[in-house]
Amino acid sequence: MGHIYVKNLGKAYKRYSSKWSRIAEWVHPKHERHQKRWVLRGVDFKIVPGESVGIVGHNGAGKSTLLKMITGTTQPTEGSIEVGGRIAALLELGMGFHPDFTGRQNAYMGGQLFGLSGEQITELMPTIEAFAEIGDYIDQPLRTYSSGMQVRLAFSVATCVRPEILIVDEALSVGDAYFQHKSFARIRQFHQEGTTLLFVSHDPGSIKTLCERAILLDGGCLVREGDPEAILSYYNAVIARQEADHAIREVEGLNGRKGFRSGNQKAVIRSCELLENGQTARAVLQGAEVEFVVEIEVREPIDELTVGMLIRDRLGNDVFGTNSFHLENSARQVLPGNLRFVFGIPQLLLGIGNYSVAFALHSYDAHIVDNYDWWDQALAFQVIPGDWPRGVGVALLPVTGHWVDLTSNNYQHTNDRNL
Repeated sequence: MGHIYVKNLGKAYKRYSSKWSRIAEWVHPKHERHQKRWVLRGVDFKIVPGESVGIVGHNGAGKSTLLKMITGTTQPTEGSIEVGGRIAALLELGMGFHPDFTGRQNAYMGGQLFGLSGEQITELMPTIEAFAEIGDYIDQPLRTYSSGMQVRLAFSVATCVRPEILIVDEALSVGDAYFQHKSFARIRQFHQEGTTLLFVSHDPGSIKTLCERAILLDGGCLVREGDPEAILSYYNAVIARQEADHAIREVEGLNGRKGFRSGNQKAVIRSCELLENGQTARAVLQGAEVEFVVEIEVREPIDELTVGMLIRDRLGNDVFGTNSFHLENSARQVLPGNLRFVFGIPQLLLGIGNYSVAFALHSYDAHIVDNYDWWDQALAFQVIPGDWPRGVGVALLPVTGHWVDLTSNNYQHTNDRNL
């Protein structure tokens, strides 16, 4: 008991163009008049009894939807969930409480929602009061409580009996520091006694402390799972990449990519993009597989067309450059029309930092002769930390390191003598 098995889980909500479409579908259910908006899809994982698992992801990643389906408050559109054991879910503390009822009356209602009988709640009431530490307020209307007092009462009711599965979704974020420590101590105690824990939080310290494994959700998909520290490092990198990408695009929008350009315009660069996993990007992870895509308009017949690229660091120093001539892939006898050239880089082995890229169209191996279009600072991008060991500089080299004990005989002799 205490296990959770999730297989090919998906949740979609219906989106109607108007209220009349909803009514028409209700009248004629065989004729669908809605579009499905998937908020979670293709999620698979297993949680074994006694395991503690953390779920991380930015807002809108699908974390709360996943927990609601596990607890049964929302039904999945596809896939299956198998849950073994009694669940105590702290999704919205105080859900089901009534502001006009006293704390004691709400404790009875809340306890019954968790499957406890009235006799069991009466027996557990002294424990609930002692843990909540709200004093005489237990017999006052809930509307007189502060938000912290409501959290205290709700958590005390939800955890008055050790569950086989405990699900916590940022429920304690509004509590005071003292009660947070007290609550986490109870959660740890439950886990030590065999409770399976599913914990959602944006606090990396809590995930690392309470969880043995972590699952990363992004865009409604399970992206990674594994050691909490490794998953959180990757998650932080994803956040940094999104923020950097947004900042660079804002600057590009303001400046309109006003890099220096020259050439006779027999062929021109219409656009250029940096792609990662097929998506445009301005912040990429170290070692990622990327593509630089150049869209070209040829305006006059050209005997030979070479496309070049040059990456520079933030100080303007050349880092790496190549062209289609050196790649033995220049185009010959080109007629007017539109072309695309893709520079594929299996691993972007650059150091952390900011870079710009220049692109050029010319003939043969250099743009000194027949310079059709040279676009300096055509785009900018940022390299952010990935799974590689940290280093400095503009190069990312696959370095390993090991120790050699040059005094092993003396060291071994000393050990033997000490033994």
